[in-house]
Parts: sequence; C-alpha cells; structure tokens
Amino acid sequence: MTTPPPTSESADTRIPWDSPTVRIVLLSTLLAPLGVPLVSPTLPVIRDTFGVTEATASLLISAYFVAGIVLSPFIGALADRLGRRLVLVVSLIVFGLAGGVIVLAPSFTTVLLVRIVQGTASAGVFVATVTIIGDTFEDAQRNAVLGINTAVLSVGAAIFPVVGGVLVAVSWDAPYLLYLLAVPLGLLAWRVLEEPDRDGTKPAGDESMSGDGTVSLDAAYVRGVFAAVGTASVLAMFLATFAAELLLFGSVLTAVPFLLTGSYGLAPVVVGGVLMLSEGVSVVVSAANGRFARRATNSTLVGAGFVCLAAGFAVAWLASSVVVIALATAIIGAGIGLVLPSVDAEVSDRVASQYLAGALSLRNSTTFLGRTLGPVAFAGIAATTGYAPLLLGGAIAALVVAGVVVGSRPGPRVGDVRRSGTI
Repeated sequence: MTTPPPTSESADTRIPWDSPTVRIVLLSTLLAPLGVPLVSPTLPVIRDTFGVTEATASLLISAYFVAGIVLSPFIGALADRLGRRLVLVVSLIVFGLAGGVIVLAPSFTTVLLVRIVQGTASAGVFVATVTIIGDTFEDAQRNAVLGINTAVLSVGAAIFPVVGGVLVAVSWDAPYLLYLLAVPLGLLAWRVLEEPDRDGTKPAGDESMSGDGTVSLDAAYVRGVFAAVGTASVLAMFLATFAAELLLFGSVLTAVPFLLTGSYGLAPVVVGGVLMLSEGVSVVVSAANGRFARRATNSTLVGAGFVCLAAGFAVAWLASSVVVIALATAIIGAGIGLVLPSVDAEVSDRVASQYLAGALSLRNSTTFLGRTLGPVAFAGIAATTGYAPLLLGGAIAALVVAGVVVGSRPGPRVGDVRRSGTI
C-alpha cells in the first residue's frame, strides 16, 4: 500500500501563481469549456439556421465527445513522444482556428466536421495540461494545482452557458468567435512555456525510452502504457472517472433540469441557478484538494467523493421540495470536487513520466465516454422507471464505486522514472 501523505502543516500546498507554467495551464483549462457549455445554448438557433432537426443539431455535442473518446490515446502517445509543450500549443491553435472557421461554414455538415476537429484539439488540451501538472509538481502541491485546475474548469462550465446565451442573441455564430482567443494563447504558450524536465534514465528492461528522455512509439511503449494502467489502483481511478462523469452529466446536467421543470414548474433561469450552485460547491472543494491531500491518500479522497455522490443521490431521492433538490445537487458538486483532481493526482503518482500522457489520455477517453453515455442512460431509464428508482440506483452505484476505489491496492510504479519540472 502507498505511504499516507504527510500530515505536517508544513506540507507545501501553495499555488505558484507567478509561474508561467501555472498561468498557461490554467488559462488553457479555462478555455476548454468553450467546447460544450458555450455551444449548448446555441443549438436551437443552429437548428433553425440550417433547417435541421433537434436530434441532428445535437450531433454537434456528440461528435465533439466521440472525437475525444477515440483519439485521446493517440494524442497522449504524441505528448509522450514529442513533448507536452508542442501538443498543447498545436491543440490550442487548432482549437481556436476551428472555432473561427465555423463562422464561415456554408452548411451544417461543415460545422459538424469542424466540431470533430475541435473535439480532437480539446482532447489535446486536456491531456497536455494535466500531464504538465503531473510532471511539474509533486505530492500535496500537485493535488493543490490539480484542484485549482478543476476549479477553473468548473468556473468556465458555469459561466460559458450564460455567455453563449447572450452572444447567440446577437448572431448564431457570435459565440464561436470566442474560440479565437485560443490562438494567441497558443502562441504565448510556445513563447513562455518550458517543457517539463523528464529524467532520461532508462529503467531496466524498458526499450521504449531513448537516452535523452524521449519515447519511441513502438510496441514496447504500448506495452509499457498498458502495464502502467493495468494495476488495480489505476484501473479503479479510471472506473471512478467514468462513473463520476456519467453520474454528473446524467443526473445534475440532465435529470435535474427535467425534474425541476416538469415536477416543480421552474423557469429555466431558476434551473440554471440550481446548476450553478452545484458548480460553485465543486469549485470550492476542488480548490481545497491540496489541503485535503495532506491528511488523506488520493484513494481515500476519491472514495469520500463517491460517498458524497451517494448521499446527494439519496437526498434527491427523498426530496419533496426544490430546496432539498438544490441541497442534493450541492452535495453532488462536493463529491465531484473531491473525485476529479484526486483521480489525476493518483494516476500521476502511480504512472512514470514516460507513460504519463498515454495513461492520462486513456483517463480522458473514459471521461468523455461517461459524459456521452450519462445523459442518454439517465434519460432512457427515466422514461421507463421515472426519476425515483433512478436516483436510488445512482446512490447504490456510487457506494459500490467507493468500495472498489478504497479497496484497491496500489501496485509498484511501472518504469519508475522520476521527474522534476520547471515552474
């Protein structure tokens, strides 16, 4: 088992805000929610502009996620081979330019194809930013930076739907101009960001790594990645990521809006307020992850997060008022805030640097898969059973995942190459 994290108050959980690495990573993460939260309010206008059905318009979301699911592992391999900096820079520039191209798109098919490109670039941003944090920071400080990274992601997810709604009132394509902000950020990243240092020492029996610390994308590398993620602790983290995203997108972002409008007759603006409450709690809890990591292991924090998810689902199951449902979403938000940064910290702890981007890219695929299946699964099941059994089932599922995570025993790090970053 892993040694528990230090409990000393002196454990470094400070965020180096003046670090170019931290600034570039957080700005990149802030732009990432442009992919879906910004686009969601524009779907009805897209439907009317191009004369397509609602189901067809929704493909703009599905295509974006499917690209991330399928292509994330390839992007992770490139980040291990070519470097995190290059992958982040290219991904940001492509992400931004693709958004600008949508403004000029002559047909819905063109918009859909561009969204696939955007989804691929978004996967590159996600994989590169988290890998850079994992390479650069250690121990509780890594948790602290990952927590702030998750908090920034939640802030963007809370703000951009409002921004998208305001801009789409001006023009259907106005929201897509915001994507162009990623282009100067990519150029700035190329100028100021340094590639995290990776120890060039070649572990015994590891044929995937050259003497200068770069990685060959051959069979040895693929075997190394799968060996690294094949341990009980890492597989448990992948399960946790998938389950957390499925439960979040299926419940808070899909079932709760239908429940509040259908059963309580609430206006969309009030529903939005309830969702923002959940995001707000997630931001606060995520930002405190470094302090939590001084007291508990990452697995314990992930397990505690799923206990919160179970409690939130149970409260929602018993709820008889809007206030109680809002409380339930807040508890779920706290659980998400505990789970997500702790998962990335645990994967970074368990996987050596030469395989880290590959491992985190697989984590990203499970993230996108959970986000894709969650709304479909919850809406489909609710149509048959109603919301009450669904919420109770979600509570039970969360408890099962908590047990699996806490019961997993970390194995030895595969290809143990220590790294230190330049911040």
